[in-house]
Amino acid sequence: MTMKGLSRKQVIVSMNNDNKKNFMEKSSSYVTNMNSTLKNIKLDVMVDFAQVDSRDIIIVTNKVVFSLNLQTIENYIKNANHINAEGVNVLRLPQSKFYLKIIGILYLQEKTLTPITSSVVEEIIKRNHIFNNVILALKPCIIKVSPKSDMAII
Repeated sequence: MTMKGLSRKQVIVSMNNDNKKNFMEKSSSYVTNMNSTLKNIKLDVMVDFAQVDSRDIIIVTNKVVFSLNLQTIENYIKNANHINAEGVNVLRLPQSKFYLKIIGILYLQEKTLTPITSSVVEEIIKRNHIFNNVILALKPCIIKVSPKSDMAII
């Protein structure tokens, strides 16, 4: 089974190389045991399989994973034999990169001659609750539009 792109049915487990090797050697028994654990606490989600990529282990499930499912899988992995819990990072769901275009910002701060910098934009984003779970991958780019033309200067 192959998937193109991200799926919310995947759980990404970042771990060191020793843990990845140990996990994949016993992956079939780990998948069976995770399914037993999930079934015992009456969750609908089941683990289909686990695969390794260059950086992480991807655990593919039959349904969309919610936080309780994620915590259960994480607890199982961190307590599994032959896995060093310190070498396992927090499990996460796949994330997409979205690009945010902010328009309508003046080049100069209101009632001052101080230009808006990327740090000002970052501070505004941090204070706004709709950006609580947003992580900036790149510094914001300030675009200055010349008042005499429609050309932008970056």
